[in-house]
Amino acid sequence: MNNKTRIAETKTPEKMILDVKDLSVSFKTLAGDINVIRDINFSVDSGETMALVGESGSGKSVTAMSILRLHDEEKMNYSSGSIYFQGNNLLGSDESAIKNVRGSEISMIFQEPMTSLNPTFTVGSQIMEPMIVHKGMSRTAAKKRAIELMELTGIPQPHYRFDAFPHLLSGGQRQRMMIAMALACEPKLLIADEPTTALDVTVQLQILLLLEKLKKDFSMAVLMISHDLNLVKRFADQVCVMQEGNIVEQANVAALFNNPQHPYTIKLLDSEPQRVIPEGETDSLQDKKELLSGHNLKCYFSSSKGFFKRTTNTVKAVDHVDLFLREGETLGIVGESGSGKSTLGRCLLKLEKCTGDIYFDEKQIDQLKHTALRPLRKEFQVVFQDPYSSLSPRMTIEQIVGEGLQIHFPQLNKEQRRDKIKNVLIEVGLEDNILWRYPHEFSGGQRQRIAIARVVILEPKLILLDEPTSALDVSVQKQVLVLLRELQERHKISYLFITHDLKVIEAVSHRIMVMKDGKIIESGETSQVFNKPKEKYTKNLLTASLFKNEPDEKLIA
Repeated sequence: MNNKTRIAETKTPEKMILDVKDLSVSFKTLAGDINVIRDINFSVDSGETMALVGESGSGKSVTAMSILRLHDEEKMNYSSGSIYFQGNNLLGSDESAIKNVRGSEISMIFQEPMTSLNPTFTVGSQIMEPMIVHKGMSRTAAKKRAIELMELTGIPQPHYRFDAFPHLLSGGQRQRMMIAMALACEPKLLIADEPTTALDVTVQLQILLLLEKLKKDFSMAVLMISHDLNLVKRFADQVCVMQEGNIVEQANVAALFNNPQHPYTIKLLDSEPQRVIPEGETDSLQDKKELLSGHNLKCYFSSSKGFFKRTTNTVKAVDHVDLFLREGETLGIVGESGSGKSTLGRCLLKLEKCTGDIYFDEKQIDQLKHTALRPLRKEFQVVFQDPYSSLSPRMTIEQIVGEGLQIHFPQLNKEQRRDKIKNVLIEVGLEDNILWRYPHEFSGGQRQRIAIARVVILEPKLILLDEPTSALDVSVQKQVLVLLRELQERHKISYLFITHDLKVIEAVSHRIMVMKDGKIIESGETSQVFNKPKEKYTKNLLTASLFKNEPDEKLIA
C-alpha cells in the first residue's frame, strides 16, 4: 500500500475544504530560481486536523504561508500547481479576493508572537481589528467579544490586559493573544504554525483542547505545523511528513505512528529523547561532595507608583529556596513560565541580586563583590536558550569561542589559543576549519554546539543550561543531549538544567526539582518524581507534557 492510498482511504471529497495540487515554490536569485517546495499534494477536510511535520528547512512554514500568499512575490515564485479553498484557486485570485479570505475565512497563528503583534498598538485593539474589518462589528461589541476570547484562551485579568502593549506581556501571554486574534472571525481553516511553542505545558494542553473543541463546534479545519510528535500523535487526524521541500509520507495518525514507511519518518520517530543516565549512577553520586548549594534564597521584585513611589506590588520570584548540586550531577529544574526557574539559576551564579547563602566549591560567594567574583566566573558558565541571539553576529567562530580564553587565560599566546579552540570544536562535533566563519552560516544545532564549545573551553566545574534544546529539531535535540552527557562524563561537569520539557529532563537528570510561584514544591530522584509524583501540580505537569493519562480539561482548568 503506497502513501497516497494510506491517506486516501479516509478522505471525503465532498467535505474537502483545502486541496493543494502539485504545488512548487521557488526562491528567486541572480543565478536563477531555487526550488524550496517541490510538487506537493495534500488536502484537508472540514473539521479535520492535518499536521505537517519535519525538521527546520523542510518547507513546512513555506507551504503554510503559500496558502495565504504571504510571501514577497518579488522574492518567491509560485512555480506551478494550485491551492483550492472551497473550490476557488487562491493562486489565481487577485489581491482583493485574497484580502477578503485572510483573517476571515482562513486565519494563521504564527510561531513568534512578538514579531507578529504590532508593538505600537494595544493587544486588545489588534484582536478587535479583524472583527471590525471583516464582520462590521461596532467597537463596543468587538471589545466585548475580544475580552471573551482572551478569557477563553487563558489570559488572566482580561479587562486589565486588554489595554496592554505586547512588550508588557510574557511570551506565553503574547501567543495566547495571537490565538484569540486568529479565532476572532471563527475561520473555516486555521493554520497553526507551532502554535504552542511559547506556552507552558499545562496552558499548551488547554489551548489544544480549546482548538479541538472549536474545531468540532464550528466544523473548522486545522492545518497544524509542529515538530512535537507527541502533540501530533494526540491531536492530529492526518499527517504529512516533509523533508527538503518534499512530502515523503502521508498517512492517518495511527498508520504513520504504528507503521512508518519512509526512512526519514522512522528517523523522526526514533529521535524522541532517551534516558542517557546509566542505571545506578544516581546512587553512586550520593557520596560526591556538594559543588553548589543555596540556603534560604529569596529574590523579590517590587513595583512602585505615584509621586512618593509607594510599593504597589511585590513579585516573589524566588521564595525561601534551598538546594544543592553534587560534582558530576545533573539537577533538573522544571516549572511553568514565571515559576522562578531562570531567576533561581541567575541568583545561584550571582547574575541576579538575591538574599541567602550561596556556596560554590566550598566557598561562600553570596557576599563577594564583582572584582573578587570575576576569577571564579570561568568555573561556572551558561548556555542560553537561543544560540542565534547569544552569539555575536559580528564575531567569527574563533573570536566567539576564544573570547573567554583571552580573559581567563591571558598567558596563552595566539597559537596556543587557536589550538585549544580547534580541539574543543572537534570535541563538540564540529570541523576545525570553521574558525573564520560567522554564526549565520550555521544551522541551529551547529550554533548550539558552538555555544557549548564557548563554555567548555574554559573547563568549568558547573554549567547552567537554560532551555538549551528548546529551539532545536528533535533529531538535533537528541544529538545535543548525547553530546552534553559525553562532556559530563569526560570532564566531570555538573549541570543545572532548566527547562519546561519534561521529556528532556527525564532523559538527562539525576534529580529533579519542581518550582511553582517561586517555591520548590517537590523534589527527588528522576524516576521517583516521574513514576510516583506526590503533588497535584507535578501530576498535572506530567499529564500535560507527556500525555501519560488521557488529558482532562478539568485537570488543568
